[in-house]
Amino acid sequence: MLEIEDLTSWLPREVVELYQNEGIRELYPPQAEAVERGLLEGKNLLVSVPTAAGKTMLAELAMLKAALGGGRSLYIVPLRALASEKHAAFSRFADLGVKVGLSSGDMERRDEYLGRNEIIVATSEKADSLIRNGARWIRDLSVLVVDEIHLLDSTNRGPTLEMTITKLMRINPEMQVLGLSATVANAPEVASWLGADLVESRWRPVELKEGVICDGILNFPGETVPIPSRRDDLVDLVNDTMNQGGQILIFESSRRNAEATAAKLAKTFSKRRDGPGSGDGQAPGKEGREVSRLSERVLATGESETGKKLAECVRGGVAFHHAGLLPEQRAIVERGFRSGEIRVIASTPTLAAGLNLPARRVLIRSYKRYEGARGMVAIPVMEYRQMAGRAGRPGLDPKGESFLMAKSDTEMRDLFDHYVHGEPEEIFSKLAMEPALRTHLLSTMATGFASSADELKRFVDSTFYAHQQDAWHLDATMEKVLEFLIDSKMVEPDLRPTPLGELVSRLYIDPLTARIVVDSLRSRETARITDLTLLHLITMTPDMDTLYVQTSDGWIEEFIDQHYGELCNEENYDWMMREAKTAALLLEWISESEEEKIADRFRVGPGDIRRVAETAEWLMHSAGRLSEHLELGATFRIYQLEKRIHYGAGPDLLGLLDLKGVGRVRARRLHRAGYTSLDKLREAKAADIAEVVGPKIAEKVMAQLKERA
Repeated sequence: MLEIEDLTSWLPREVVELYQNEGIRELYPPQAEAVERGLLEGKNLLVSVPTAAGKTMLAELAMLKAALGGGRSLYIVPLRALASEKHAAFSRFADLGVKVGLSSGDMERRDEYLGRNEIIVATSEKADSLIRNGARWIRDLSVLVVDEIHLLDSTNRGPTLEMTITKLMRINPEMQVLGLSATVANAPEVASWLGADLVESRWRPVELKEGVICDGILNFPGETVPIPSRRDDLVDLVNDTMNQGGQILIFESSRRNAEATAAKLAKTFSKRRDGPGSGDGQAPGKEGREVSRLSERVLATGESETGKKLAECVRGGVAFHHAGLLPEQRAIVERGFRSGEIRVIASTPTLAAGLNLPARRVLIRSYKRYEGARGMVAIPVMEYRQMAGRAGRPGLDPKGESFLMAKSDTEMRDLFDHYVHGEPEEIFSKLAMEPALRTHLLSTMATGFASSADELKRFVDSTFYAHQQDAWHLDATMEKVLEFLIDSKMVEPDLRPTPLGELVSRLYIDPLTARIVVDSLRSRETARITDLTLLHLITMTPDMDTLYVQTSDGWIEEFIDQHYGELCNEENYDWMMREAKTAALLLEWISESEEEKIADRFRVGPGDIRRVAETAEWLMHSAGRLSEHLELGATFRIYQLEKRIHYGAGPDLLGLLDLKGVGRVRARRLHRAGYTSLDKLREAKAADIAEVVGPKIAEKVMAQLKERA
């Protein structure tokens, strides 16, 4: 066993002492193997070990060694929430003089200021955009860490992750590369592409028992354990977990199911919170007071129907978690679970994607999910392993237990065969998809990685796709994509990028999005372009995830008929319905409708409203840049609409909204009180403004006005 003290052979003593002060005395077996394989000597490694087996600490050690030697590291994660979590965790290195930066937000920025940091955390999309926009510090990396590297297999994120890794290895040939994952079936193949040694292990710091619950019995391989039954396996399992002082994560296939399960359990267990018998030794009623405070914090984020449901569940010590919640609501749930105030979370599978949220038990209640024309489809074994791996809290639980749920003995045997005893699927590159190639071939040429057909072919030959199979399989798709890019005036016939192509690459939009925007603006007289025209235009692009149309959305056809002259041409009526619904939501957003009313009418969560608005703002900005570049005549109106989308406000408030701390609600109050411009605010007394927006905000407003004088 390798002691933490032994690392002084490679690392300064202050680094070793930092970990000793955190209670770490020796390395886990996979960690020791990684060190022996050259982790601290700059060797490339692919680390494929279970959740909680110490992957992140290995990355930390490599990054700290680089930082204290004058080097810089980039840590890539799949989600912004995970980026924030890692940034917060790495920020403790400030005591060592190591600065940590977080890169997120605007895709057209270089973020050169990040070069002042020794460790930078970013999503793969943001890292890709930094390369496209020519961030200088990206060419001086000592260490690249790719967390959740199995997402190379993801249809959505895989191609961007693959091309980002390929480009970074090309830019920094001496850079150390660390790939981290809990599940990579064909790990040797991925390691070979990275030029890395493989550290592969199934060792866990907490034993994981995998089983299936059926008819009140916990079935493990070679063992059955009955639980006190009221003939409801879900309630019985949760009750049994809470009686042991544990927590449980329940994975559902949909938001609706997650909310329904949380509501059912909260109702069942709320009495337990208010009286004796809480099962964890606390005084009667204490838990009830704690979760009441937590519930109030949820309501303080906004009283949408979804928020009210969540707050009610939290009062019972239960929560749900999905993408329809606001980021601040999800953060409250996650903190409440870590602190033990929330004992149960019912979630969609997104919670399994890397967030540090382990539990005593995990229940995968729904192992099938809806996938459009395919109907209900069984989840991959790799996804099951990601969820099951959340069971067991190191230092807190003697073991972790994960369960699938079966309704019959036959189904139980099938689940054992396919999931408990099954092997994860191999991961395959998704680069061959036309939308992925369209985006990434343009950026490859626009950023100077290839300036001829031969150079482009050599670059593609260095991708994971080409490592897995013959790259000539891509030839037909590449030819089609290059023909599209040439026809769209984004690259010349000799494959040199045009100024338009360079702009599209920097904007980080699909070239097809740019083509749709340019063609639509050119085909329409400027005088006939309305706000709705522009909102519909961006919803037609492949970069916008449009809202689903439900049977209760009969009003959409009437909306289309009523506004037909303002809408863009769309041949597919089903697409038109989805686009019109999304554009209508954005129209209500910029008309200052209350979020609660928007959520109710469009049957979405508050998080969905924010996400649609955020995407729309980015696409409207891109449309403005394209209009400006090509002089299409709609530039001013587009930029004004971009700003309105950002704030969710009418055009008459735009001047006031430049003031920090004055959102759309306070701006409207000021406007109604007669303060319609910054000049009129300057003429006012602080006490008068305070009557409208409160003394603290009034003080901030007056300070800003003084600065701008």
